[in-house]
Amino acid sequence: MTLSQADFEFVSQLVKREAAIVLAPGKEYLVEARLIPVARQVGAASVAEFIGNLQRKPNSADQRRIVDALTTNETSWFRDREPFTALTDVVLPELVKSRGSARQLRLWSAASSSGQEAYSLAITLQEALPAGWNYEIMGSDISTEMVKRAEAAEYSQVEVNRGLPAAQLVQYFERVGAHWRIAPHLRRNVTFKHMNLVAPLPPMQPFDVIFLRNVLIYFDVATKKSVLRNVARLLRPDGWLFLGAAETTIGIDDNYERVAAGRTSAYRVRSAVPAGAVRKG
Repeated sequence: MTLSQADFEFVSQLVKREAAIVLAPGKEYLVEARLIPVARQVGAASVAEFIGNLQRKPNSADQRRIVDALTTNETSWFRDREPFTALTDVVLPELVKSRGSARQLRLWSAASSSGQEAYSLAITLQEALPAGWNYEIMGSDISTEMVKRAEAAEYSQVEVNRGLPAAQLVQYFERVGAHWRIAPHLRRNVTFKHMNLVAPLPPMQPFDVIFLRNVLIYFDVATKKSVLRNVARLLRPDGWLFLGAAETTIGIDDNYERVAAGRTSAYRVRSAVPAGAVRKG
């Protein structure tokens, strides 16, 4: 059964209000497909019945289920490999020089889904940082279900096959039945929080590197501006921001400047861009 226009508009308004995600017309099939399992979970005979019940008797738990279901959770290990290569080859050598006295780095995976990006960052730092350095990685996501999965740090064989080299699987995971769990020596450096990037962000210590990838594409321009402004407040003055390949700050927030980082690009606040840096765009 095709989702009615009225039901689609109700869901669209809910998701826009709660997560600032824009569901354009034509996404009716996607919405219905994502909500079928949710409807079954709560005992509704159909998506239409589920939405109708929610309209008659609103409740935050079912609203959260809808937001979770419609949050895109596509992810893999070392997704779009180049940002991780840039981190190893360009960013970390600079930060090691500038943070030599503290020997401590903080990174944020700002849309960490089920945790693969945050743990990929941890593996990268584990292998690239000199001896005696410490690091903290925070992963956050709007989906409470994804945060729980990330905290559990357990993945199926299919999931670890998506981008994770065999050598790193053996080194950083433990076999648990048919699944693989992140080893404690890596897990202790990574924490996760439920966080809505379009809401006021909680107080946090600033970060040296922020991965905010494949998030802005779901927002309108006003929301992109707000998110980038909030993120800038949490980026250290000489820190680095990585966006998705289809995302940019250009024409949205002039406080950032795009700079070359190996074979990809990153963003830095303008006052932190070194005089000799290679600017792009």
